[in-house]
Amino acid sequence: MRISVTGHLNIAAETVPIVRAAIADLIAGLPDVVGISCLARGADSVFAEVVLEAGGQLEVVLPSRDYRDSKVKPDQLPQFDALVARAATVRVMDFDSAGREAYEAANEVLVGEADRMIAVWDGKIGERAGTGTVVALARERGVPVDVVWPNGAMRG
Repeated sequence: MRISVTGHLNIAAETVPIVRAAIADLIAGLPDVVGISCLARGADSVFAEVVLEAGGQLEVVLPSRDYRDSKVKPDQLPQFDALVARAATVRVMDFDSAGREAYEAANEVLVGEADRMIAVWDGKIGERAGTGTVVALARERGVPVDVVWPNGAMRG
């Protein structure tokens, strides 16, 4: 079962445990889980950790060659590097710099290579290439989407 993730970067710290538990419940008991993630701060990284903790494989899709250096904040680097090191595969999209086109290309992979998608999403439509846009793209393409936004969840 190939499951990708989209979600908010800014989930509040106190929200992380309930989001983690909700994701764990969704993938519990699924055979041979492969999680596909861009490893952004927040939802993407929490999802990746849960997949690995459940014994699944992690496939990383980085939007650009400079993604780590330009987009990963210093306090997130240890988590990001640890997840990359544990990934079964790391694919880097053919863009030098992270930007709208790079994110849209990565989102195409997240939607196009998944059997299901988990969206850590408060349901609000934001910027293009954001969580709401990715959810809409998945639904248009017939990819089932499980929205995770437990009671009490907040953006930081």
